Amino acid sequence: MDTSRSQRNLRQAKLTIVPDPTYYIFDGNNLMHAGELSSREELVDKLAGFVATRGVRGVVVFDGVGDERGIGRLSVRYAAHADDLIERLAAERRTGERVAVVSSDRAIEHATGKMVTHAPAADFIAGLIAVAPPAPDPQSRLKVEDSLDADVREQLERMRRER
Repeated sequence: MDTSRSQRNLRQAKLTIVPDPTYYIFDGNNLMHAGELSSREELVDKLAGFVATRGVRGVVVFDGVGDERGIGRLSVRYAAHADDLIERLAAERRTGERVAVVSSDRAIEHATGKMVTHAPAADFIAGLIAVAPPAPDPQSRLKVEDSLDADVREQLERMRRER
């Protein structure tokens, strides 16, 4: 009796998914070097996937110039001195929300203070790459025709020709 009541309660209960409130600030160039990634776009793609699956928000900051944009919950920013922008963003947000800075730069760690969570770039990117599914190999794709027996394949071929 208790078991059926428990099951009914579970069915009636609504699952509430609460996103992680952490705001991530990523040191783009630092992550590029730590992960030996081939391009900024590859890194941005991986980070956009990270923030999307975690339900967090974030910004990746690169040195230099480029097209600033948003990809879902990830902003892509550029600055002449990325470290200065990272420090400013952390200072602006750390009193109102949980902030995590992903960088191996010690100067950034000291400047952003103890109210900010710090994650080394190498550790973060290693975890990010390990979680990412491998790219599909186009040569190993299965074809429907490979799973059909010879008779069915012949019938389908006849039908195609009669059209």
